Amino acid sequence: MGIRRLGRVRVTAFAAAAASTMVLVGVVAPVGGLDAARADSIRDLEYWLADYGFRQAWDTTEGEGATVAVIDTGIDGSVRELQGAVVDGADFSGAGSPDGQTPVGESPEHGTMVASLIAGRGTSFGSGVIGVAPEASLLSISVDLGEGSVGSDEQIAEAVRWAVDHGADVINMSLTRNSLDWPESWDDAFSYAFDNDVVVVAAAGNRGSGTTEVGAPATIPGVVTVAGVDEAGNASLDSSSQGITIAVAAPSEQLVGVVPGGGHVLWGGTSGAAPIVSGLAALVRSAYPELDAANVINRIIATATPKGDPVPGPIYGYGLIDAASAMTTAVEPVAANPIGDLAAWIATYRPSSSTTSLETLVIPAPSADPSSGSPGTGGPGAAGPTGSSGAGVYNLIHWAVPLGLLLGFLILMATFALGAVSHFRGLLRK
Repeated sequence: MGIRRLGRVRVTAFAAAAASTMVLVGVVAPVGGLDAARADSIRDLEYWLADYGFRQAWDTTEGEGATVAVIDTGIDGSVRELQGAVVDGADFSGAGSPDGQTPVGESPEHGTMVASLIAGRGTSFGSGVIGVAPEASLLSISVDLGEGSVGSDEQIAEAVRWAVDHGADVINMSLTRNSLDWPESWDDAFSYAFDNDVVVVAAAGNRGSGTTEVGAPATIPGVVTVAGVDEAGNASLDSSSQGITIAVAAPSEQLVGVVPGGGHVLWGGTSGAAPIVSGLAALVRSAYPELDAANVINRIIATATPKGDPVPGPIYGYGLIDAASAMTTAVEPVAANPIGDLAAWIATYRPSSSTTSLETLVIPAPSADPSSGSPGTGGPGAAGPTGSSGAGVYNLIHWAVPLGLLLGFLILMATFALGAVSHFRGLLRK
């Protein structure tokens, strides 16, 4: 099964991003007619900064101390808006550079656009693209998921583990496998992330790119699945798939991003909605360093503005994100991830994960009192203490052997009787 980045693309002379086997979720078009004298117009296009409370959230934190791993086509960390943002990286495609900062694949600009939405630094005060968590650090992890790429499932599993081992607090995945299920290698990789307190964010997918329903990794229990909305906050007809695993919704249309080399593009898709939520997760981790991943996620969904019916629902999840509220609202703590437990899912749906086998299966002994369920009697649901199984077997043998002997004796006597009767009748005929 191939993996696709979740992106819608409008092909232009400036940039093109084509659909590939694992979908990138974004649409690209150049921002035309903006020269250096009008560079502040780029910042003016970022409507989500004010509309979704990020400017207010920055009064609390800008994401300092939080690290977001971007598993994508690689980040060009040399562009002005991302200089100093990328602190480490790796390549799992075999086509990139060891630091993950050489864009790869059929849509090489995708990873840089995603990164700029998370942690763009701008180019000067009030100009250039600024991310929703402009002081967060980035890990650039390049993977090649396009048509003809080899081992995309393995690339993802290895990339997730690398991100965890290199300090990621949040992992952003703007891609889809285009299937509800996922390989068992992902069980291990994503469990590793959850066990190490990492928040994983994934794009829901785009109906306009043929992804009609949410696909893995957005179907994995515990992953924060992000739907897309238009500028009015309504479900995007082209930029958002539906599914019961959707956690929240975020802007996915008329997004502005940076591409390798430093140009700016307008783009859309849940590929853009996901990094906005990843950036919000970085803000929460920075503002509340004592929270574990489950409570970071809980704070994001608990402070979302409810939308749709029901809530949570398959279109908006718990609602539209609210960064300002996520920074300041009192939220009751939770003991477990509110959007799912991968370990429980594996125990239920992966037969190979069971620790019980035919060799270790214990069948309890019969009970002398079938109505009893107390330990030691062999009642329903009770394995009984050591020795109860032997007693049950002994009782069965104790009664079965004499009964068997008696039955055999009776059969033998009946045979002799029939023989005697037959012999007697023979004598009478003579």
